[in-house]
Amino acid sequence: MAAMRHFPIRAHALDACRVMAALVFALSLFAFASQAKAEPPLTLDQPPPYERDWQAQQEKLQARAPRAVKRSRRSEAPADAGGAEEEPVAKLDDARIVLVVGDFMAAGLADALAGDYAQSAGVKIVDRTSGSSGLVRTDYYDWPSEIGPIMDEARPSIVVVMIGANDRQVMTIGTAKEPPRSDAWTTEYVKRVAALTKAVRDRRIPLVWVGQPAFKYASMSSDMLAFDDIYQRVVEAAGGEYVDIWDGFVDENGAFRFTGPDVSGQPVRLRSDDGITLSNAGKRKVAFYAEKPLNKLLGNAAAPGGEPLPSTLPGNGPADMSTPSLDRTPPISLSGRPVDGNTDLLGSKIGARPKIARTATERLTTEGLAPAPPPGRADHFGGADGAAPAMAPGSDILVPAARNMPPIGNMPLVGRRPGVKGAVKP
Repeated sequence: MAAMRHFPIRAHALDACRVMAALVFALSLFAFASQAKAEPPLTLDQPPPYERDWQAQQEKLQARAPRAVKRSRRSEAPADAGGAEEEPVAKLDDARIVLVVGDFMAAGLADALAGDYAQSAGVKIVDRTSGSSGLVRTDYYDWPSEIGPIMDEARPSIVVVMIGANDRQVMTIGTAKEPPRSDAWTTEYVKRVAALTKAVRDRRIPLVWVGQPAFKYASMSSDMLAFDDIYQRVVEAAGGEYVDIWDGFVDENGAFRFTGPDVSGQPVRLRSDDGITLSNAGKRKVAFYAEKPLNKLLGNAAAPGGEPLPSTLPGNGPADMSTPSLDRTPPISLSGRPVDGNTDLLGSKIGARPKIARTATERLTTEGLAPAPPPGRADHFGGADGAAPAMAPGSDILVPAARNMPPIGNMPLVGRRPGVKGAVKP
C-alpha cells in the first residue's frame, strides 16, 4: 500500500521535468530567432563581427598616431613635403660602367648597387646576371664562354662577380657524373673559376669577386665555405679583389641568422623565410661590402654628381691596358734621398741649448767632486779661498795653508797662563 501511494508522486515529478525542459528549449529557440533577425547575414566579402571590431579599433589608433614622412634610403637630403624619393641623376656619357654578372644573388647585389650609385653621375651599373646560372651546368649557361661577348658589348671599367649558390649539384665531366665536392668535381670547378677569372683579367679589367654568405641549412653553408675558399685563392692569385661577406650574415658563434645589423647598425631582417634569398636590407648589406673596393677604383666618380678622373681608372673598354692597384701603394725607401732634398727628419731641428752652470749635485754625480764646505764648518780646513790644508812640520795635525796668515811659530797664544808654556785655554 505504501508503494502504491508513492507512485503517483513520481509520475507528476517526471511530467514537471518534461514541461520545464520544453519551456527552456522554446525560450532558446525564441532567443536565437531574435538574434538572427537583429544580425544581418554575413557575405563573403564581409568580415565577422570580431574582426570588424578589431579593424575599427586599429583605424582609431592609426588616426591618432602621426604618420611618418617616407625618406629615401640612398639620399641623405631632407625629404620634401610630398615625401617622394629623390630621382636618379642623369649619367654622364663617359660614366664608368660597373658590370655585374652571376646568379640570383648577384641580381640582388646589382639592384642594391644601382640604388646606392643612383646619385653618382659618373657611375653606371649594368646588370647582366642570370638567376638560375652557375659554373656547374654549362649546358644551361656557360659563363667562361659568355663573359667575353658581354664585356665587348658593355665595355665595363670594373666587373663584379657573385656566383655559386646554384652549384651544389652533380657535374657532368665527359661521360661521368661527379657528385658535389668530390675530388674530380672540385678539380673541374677550380678550372672553371679560373677560366672565368682569366677571361676578365686577360682584358686588364679590374675584377671584384663577392663571396657567398651563410645559408639556413648547415650542409649548404658548409659547401659555401668550400666555394668561398676556392674563389679567394683563384681570384687573388690572378690579381683580382675578393670580398668576404660571411661575417656579416652569421652570429657571434658563426651560425646562420635571419636578422642582424644593417649598414647603419640597426637590427633588421636580412634573409627571407626560405633562409636562402636576401631581403632588401640584406642586399644593401652585400652592396655595402662590395662598395669598399669599388670606391677605391672609382675615385671621384663615385661621389654624388662627381665626374670620373682619367687617372683613377682605365677608360671604358678592354683597349686600355692599365690596371690600378686595389690595396697596394708603392714602397717607400726609408734610407733613400727624399724627393724634396731635405735630409732632416721631422722634429729634428732643435736649437742649441744655452750653457747652464751645473749644480753641486750634478758635479758630485757626474764628476765625483764634492762641493766646498762653507767657512766655519767643522770640515772646512781651507782658507778664505778654499785652499787645501797643509801639514805642520813635525806634526800630524793639519793646519790651514791659507794666504795672509802668519807662520805657526809666530802665532800668538790665547789665554797663556804663567808657568805653563804653550798652554792654550780651551
